[in-house]
Amino acid sequence: MYFKDLIFSTICLLLLVICVLVG
Repeated sequence: MYFKDLIFSTICLLLLVICVLVG
């Protein structure tokens, strides 16, 4: 399930970047 965690982390990171760019 390591791959699943990796995908989750990547999505969280992308959301964070989008929030910063929009904000």
